[in-house]
Order: sequence, then C-alpha cells, then structure tokens
Amino acid sequence: MTFPRGLRSLNHDEFRRFYFAQLVAQVGSWIQAVAQSWLVLQLTGSPLRLGLISTLQFAPVLLFSVVVGAAADRLPKRRVLIASQVTFLCQALALAVLVGTGAAQYWQVCVLALVLGFANVVDQPVRQSYIVEMVGRDDLGNAIALNSASFNTARIVGPAVAGVLIARFGLAPAFALNAVGFAAVITVLTRLRVHGLPAAKTGASMLEEIGEGLAYALRTPLVLAVLALLTVVSLCVFNFTVYVPLLARTVLGLGAEGFGFLMASLGVGAVAGALTVGAGRAPSLGGLFAIAAIALGGLLGLSAVRQFWMAAPLLFLTGFFGIMVMASCNARLQNEAPGELRGRVMGIYVLLSGGVFPIGAFLVGAISEHWGVSTAFFCGGAGGLTALAAIGLAWRRWGSR
Repeated sequence: MTFPRGLRSLNHDEFRRFYFAQLVAQVGSWIQAVAQSWLVLQLTGSPLRLGLISTLQFAPVLLFSVVVGAAADRLPKRRVLIASQVTFLCQALALAVLVGTGAAQYWQVCVLALVLGFANVVDQPVRQSYIVEMVGRDDLGNAIALNSASFNTARIVGPAVAGVLIARFGLAPAFALNAVGFAAVITVLTRLRVHGLPAAKTGASMLEEIGEGLAYALRTPLVLAVLALLTVVSLCVFNFTVYVPLLARTVLGLGAEGFGFLMASLGVGAVAGALTVGAGRAPSLGGLFAIAAIALGGLLGLSAVRQFWMAAPLLFLTGFFGIMVMASCNARLQNEAPGELRGRVMGIYVLLSGGVFPIGAFLVGAISEHWGVSTAFFCGGAGGLTALAAIGLAWRRWGSR
C-alpha cells in the first residue's frame, strides 16, 4: 500500500510501525493527564497546587534538555527510547496502585510528576532526532506534521475517553490504561531495525558540544527568531492542562465529561492544524508570526467566555493555529540544523517548547488563584502579543544583517 503525499512518511515501514504504536501510547498519556488534573483538584481543590504539579512535571525539561540534547548525539537512540518508555510505564502503574488502594496523597502525585518529567527530558530530544533516521530529510517535514497530528488526535480521543472512564469507573483504570499503551510502544521499539547510532566522536567534551550547539543557534538569525517565537507560544498558549480544567470547573461549572469534551475540542483543532502543515509547504517566518498572533488572540477570546458553546470553538481555533506554529518551528529547525548538531538543536527546541512550561503553568495557577482563570487567559494573550511585537521589531532591525 502506498500512502498519498500528505501521508508520505508512512511509506517508510519502520516509521509507520513506530508512529501507530506511539499514537496508542499518546492516547493513554492524555487519559492520564486528564485523570491526574482531576485527581489533584479532588485532593486539594487548589488552582495553585494544580499549577505546581505541571511545574514539577516540566521542570526537568527546563533544567536538563540542552544537556540531554547533546547526549542524543552520542547515544544509541532506540535503547534510550526503550528505557524512557519503561519509566513511563512504571510511573503510570504507581499512580494506578495508589489511587486504586485509596492511598493517593498530594505529595505522592508531586513525586511521580517529577519522575515523569525526568523521563520526558530524556525521551523528547532523542525521539525528535530519531525520526529523521527513519524517514530521511525529504520526508522529515511530513513526519513531524504527522507526529503533531498523532499527538493531537490523542488529545481528542484521550480526554473524551477519560471523561467517560473517570465518570463511570473512577481514576485508577485511567492510569492503568496508560501503562498498557507504553507496553505496546516498548514491544515495537524492540523490533525496529533502525538503531539510531550515535554520531562519530569528535573528541570534544560534553560542555564543548553543548556550547557549540548554543553558539550555532545564537549566530544564525533565522534559527534565533524561530526559537524566540517558539518560546512565546510555549509560555503563553500551551498551558492547557492548567487552563482547561480550571475553565471547566470554576468558570463553566462542568464535570469530568464536560472537561473531556473541551480538551477534545482543543485536540480537533490541533489535529487539523498539524495536517494542514503536513499537506502543504511550511509557512514563511512572517506567516508564522501571523499564525502565532491568531493563537494568542484566541486566549483573549477565552478570557470572556462564560458558556460551553463559546469555549469549544475558541479552543478549536487556538489549538489549530497553536499547533501550526509548533509543527512548523520543529520542521524549520530540523531542516536548518546540520546533521551533527541536530540532537543539540532539538534539545534547545525541547527546552523552549516544553521547558518554559513550568514557568507558564505556575503563573497561570498563581494568577487564577488570586484573580481568576479569565484574568489568566487575558494576561497570557495580551502578554504574548506584546512579546511577539517586540520580536518582530527586532527581526526587522537585525534579522537581515
């Protein structure tokens, strides 16, 4: 079977098997994300403590992703991915047991969120740089877009399933189902022929290699502009595991099923955005700025929402344009970076796409705690648009030099 142009990276057998196994695991991860947010609100009822969980989960990405990006150029990628999937599986099982036995406490969720964060910081840059070895440069952009589509298909299916599952069977089965998904990925990874062998040794130390990657990013104007844009969108837009449960519970008065459908609306938009990127050409830098501005405008709209029928379409639009920015930035960075620096550049990408999340999550939780979630949406949208304007002015002044 030959896939059409918009799905052409699936013609690579190794990538196709990896892709569908990953999709199963991502559905489970979103089920767990919904369950974990709901568990924290049940245990504490505190927006600030919910934001702190997200901060703990993403803090390792902030602290260590650049180091792991350099390590990704030195390590056999398939083995590293197997180790990270085993950690994900064990973490999900631990939550299932704690919740199932009625022993779950807030501090335990904090510790396990930190474990998940350390596994993620290893997994993400290695996964990003592994993809090109399965599909090659020609199909890389399409593979990245399809990965974004699978992640956001999971964002649709996972929360919708989680809402029904939690409402009818409780939280423990949601965590257990996530563990099953990671078992499937481990099985597939052990059978792939692409090992993701490390780059040839240069004799440089780890610190020297990290410095080389950072220097490349700082001296390449296009890469620097893309990274700055990525930072703004990551910091302001992609805090939905904090934004949406608070919007559902405190503003709209919804239960677990309503929360799940709001997350699904966000996911439908994100899948559509990812497929749009995969089917066409990546937008220009100016186009990326315009798309990011629309996503940030969606946050301003959400600050005024008081009804479900208004929230769902705005989340769809924010997801659509937000993921277009993320997928396009990923593809641009991987295509710009030399092969020997790709792991390090993707380490910076992971740092800025996920590592700034703890800061954003904490700010959203703190603002929501004191002034309400609607104010948090407004601050995210207005602050992001202001930062975007500043980056645009800087690019016009220095980008062509």
